[in-house]
This record gives sequence, C-alpha cells and structure tokens, in this order.
Amino acid sequence: MSFLLGSGLTRFGRHDGRTALDLMSEAAAAALADAGLERGDIDGLICGYATTMPHIMLATVFAEHFGLKPTYAHAVQVGGATGFAMTMLAHLLVESGAARRVLVVGGENRMTGQSRDASIQALAQTGHPAYEVPLGPTIPAYYGLVASRYMHEHGSTQADFAELAALMRRNAVRHPGAHFRDPITAADVLASRPIATPLKVLDCCPVSDGGCAVVIGREPGRHAPVAIRAATQIHTSQHVSAAPDLGTFGAGRSTARALEAAGRSLADVEYGAIYDSFTVTLALLLEEIGLAPRGGSGRLARDGHFELDGPLPLNTHGGLLSYGHCGVAGAMAHLAETHLQMTGRAGERQVPRAGVALLHGDGGVLSSHVSLVLEAA
Repeated sequence: MSFLLGSGLTRFGRHDGRTALDLMSEAAAAALADAGLERGDIDGLICGYATTMPHIMLATVFAEHFGLKPTYAHAVQVGGATGFAMTMLAHLLVESGAARRVLVVGGENRMTGQSRDASIQALAQTGHPAYEVPLGPTIPAYYGLVASRYMHEHGSTQADFAELAALMRRNAVRHPGAHFRDPITAADVLASRPIATPLKVLDCCPVSDGGCAVVIGREPGRHAPVAIRAATQIHTSQHVSAAPDLGTFGAGRSTARALEAAGRSLADVEYGAIYDSFTVTLALLLEEIGLAPRGGSGRLARDGHFELDGPLPLNTHGGLLSYGHCGVAGAMAHLAETHLQMTGRAGERQVPRAGVALLHGDGGVLSSHVSLVLEAA
C-alpha cells in the first residue's frame, strides 16, 4: 500500500510562451506545496512524455530543470494511460522500498507548442504502420469507427453520446481551471459540426496546454490519508484493426483485477474517474467495467446517475472532454480531482461520499488499460 500525499494541477487551456518543462514545473511545485514537502524530500521521479519536447531522457532533463537529485528516475510512455501507469509504478516503487517519496509529473504545451497538422500527424502514428497509417485515419476517425459499431450493436444514437458530453461540461463549469466552462446541452452537442461520423466536435476532447503532478509516499502525509490499495494493467492489441471485437478491450478485466486485489467490488465504488477522450470512449469504458449496462451509459447520464449528488459521481472536474487534454497530464487531472474529493477539498464540486474511488485510463485506441483503486482512511 502507498499513499497519495499531494497533488498539483494547472489551469488547462492556452498558456502562451510556456514550455512543457514550465508547465511540469508549475504542477510539481504545487504538488510539493500541497504535500508540505521540499525538493530534497523527493528521492524518486517519474515523468511522462511530451510530443512538443520528445527528449529521450525527459525524466533526468526535468530533474535538472526543477532542481531534484533523485536516486530513481524514469520516463514512461503508454499513450493516454501514461498518467495512471506512472502512478502504478510509483506505488510499486514505494511498496518495494526502492523509493520513499516519488514525484509523478506530466505536462505539455500541446495547444500552443505545435501546429494543428503536427498534432494530428503525431497522434495518428498510434495506428498500425503498414495497415492503418498509410490510409490516413486520424485519432477521431478511429474512434468514429468504434462509435459506429457501438451504435449498431446497441441501437444507441448520437443523443446518448451527447448526454455524456453535457455532463462533463456541467462539471467543468464549477472548476475555474477548466479549458471549457461555457454551459452546453445535449442539443448543443448534436448541433455542433461533424468531425468523424458519428462524432461531433463536442464529442471530442480539446487540445490543451497544462500540467499535473502528484506525490506518492510510503506513509500518510498532512491531509486525510488516501491509500492506493491496488493498481493493475491489461494490454490486449495495440492496433484497433487487430482487436478481437470492438466492444471488449480489456478495461473490464483490468478493473476486476484491481478491485479483487483491493478486497472491493463494484458495489463499493463511491466515486468514478474514467478516461473520456471522446464520448464513445467514456461510454465503452463505463459499460465494459460494469458501471453502466451495455448501451445504457447515456441514459444513466440523462437520469442523473453520474451527477455530484447521484449514485456514482463521475469526473467532477469536467474530464478530458471539458477540463481539457494536454497529453499525459490530461488523465492525471482525474487523479488530482479524486485526491481533492477524497480529502474533502473540492469546494462546490464536493460529493457526499468518496471513500472508495475507481480510476481507469486507456492509451492508444483503447489499447492499454490501467486501473487504480484508492481508499480514504
């Protein structure tokens, strides 16, 4: 078992003139301050990657930049699942005794640090180099195909996806750091311009600048203890064209293993933090995990199931869809929000109960899956 000692999250959106290292540093300084620690208290460092700064030794580059002298430093690269994978690695390092306090940090100036075409091209390389990339699909195109199959199998409509986007925006309105804070309705989502049929622009997360960091330690810190009780991974097929089917990707197995290791069940989960790069991503993950019936996540959102005062509050900061997505730190924002909820510091977003939280992230096109179970003492 390890403990979440502190978290730091920047505002997401446009940060003109800020580099990836700048945003990582801001988040890291905030996480250390939240934990009541100094740089010298950190002996482990885990960094994500940054497409705007693709250095082969980013962890040691950041250590030098930020003034750390870690005895362990490592960079991790698992697409959108990287933030939770780094957290899992920090958890294992602390449990094993290899490190005492580990700083986990990600950040990127993805909105202002690269052109739209460069961003599209970089992300498109997720596809199979021989069978997918030469045909020109973008990341939204892959998820559009998955969404079409989902609608065919479950009789769902675009309106079901729209309910999830509207839910994330209602949450983001309450967070001053969110990239998008203007209220929207499901009708607004349906009326927005097409991106990759059936997905509309408001079904897709924005490209943002931002950073996030957390500190994982062996002993509880200054806040109410939040323990990482379990962390698991599942990796099925990297490429969507090799997936055995487009409804089961590994999220269910990963979360089931995490809950079993934590001695918990889905019925115990009081707060959900689930990856939501697209509305269909959120729908598929919620349903494969078992937090919603197949084809029913949109209906549950419409009925208030995932609201702050509902049976399962979900992504209360606004998720990737509205808080924003800046690469590795995008999913890490889910973890920072969970930390605030579990320590009772989420302000007007505070939910009534967050004693057991389930977090799940995916990388690629639903390729790599990482699950975390957190428990408040």
